[in-house]
Amino acid sequence: MQERDITTQSSTVEEWTQALAESTGSPGGGAGTGVMLAVAASLVSMVAGYTDAADGRQGTVDSIRARARTLRQEALRLADEDSAASRAFGAAFRLEPGPERDEAVRGASVEAAKASAVLGDHAIAAFDDLAWLATHGNKALIADVVVAFGALRAAVAGARTNVSFDLASLRSTGASLEQIRDQQPDLWAAVEKLTEAMDRIDRLTAAIDHRAAPTDAT
Repeated sequence: MQERDITTQSSTVEEWTQALAESTGSPGGGAGTGVMLAVAASLVSMVAGYTDAADGRQGTVDSIRARARTLRQEALRLADEDSAASRAFGAAFRLEPGPERDEAVRGASVEAAKASAVLGDHAIAAFDDLAWLATHGNKALIADVVVAFGALRAAVAGARTNVSFDLASLRSTGASLEQIRDQQPDLWAAVEKLTEAMDRIDRLTAAIDHRAAPTDAT
């Protein structure tokens, strides 16, 4: 009897996290990044749903919630795609040294980096909606906003690290970091963009943390 695939769509949280706990790499950190983004999106949707859209802001709130719901589904889909990419990545590195292995590693590394970069782009796109809720959202849910920022930062950090690591894996084929930067300029730039996004999240979280955790101010 064939064992069923463990995916974010067909498995319970218990089953999925158990699979993540195994030493298989599929799902791995990249898939975990997608799940963290889904958590952030879910919290954005929740806070938006509790927000009173005064002063003609109903359209803004509705748009934020719609984007968050779409993002939650997309993030889980990307998490499952990353699991498949992780299998290809691991298989490439298990090949015997030689031209065939180098070609497989190049393909798997670039595809894995691209998948993480896409996740990172989605995470960055969610920043403005969450920032809007930090200012205009239901004030009673500011703690949930900060938790959402934590999940979003985890997603951004995970995407950044995975893109960088996957690019650096190309060194096993004989390429230098300088050559990799020249050959993959968009992916190289994605790492810098994600690093900047982490800094933006840190600044905004620091600015509102006193509202979410007032006991620290005593």
